[in-house]
Amino acid sequence: MTEAVIRNKPGMASVKDMPILQDGPPPGGFAPVRFARRIPNKGPSAMAIFLAAFGAFSYGMYQVGKGNKIR
Repeated sequence: MTEAVIRNKPGMASVKDMPILQDGPPPGGFAPVRFARRIPNKGPSAMAIFLAAFGAFSYGMYQVGKGNKIR
């Protein structure tokens, strides 16, 4: 990009002619970032789910056996 003259005023300049301005960290550095996963313990445990499934299966098998006796 070369410098353009619009209405006798300098326009755009080359990027190479511009001073280098770079951001840096604040003095003393940034505050630490919390990145650990903090998931609350919600819901039933694995043992509770297993016992509920076992209970439902056992009750279903009991009903099947009871139905077979009636037939």
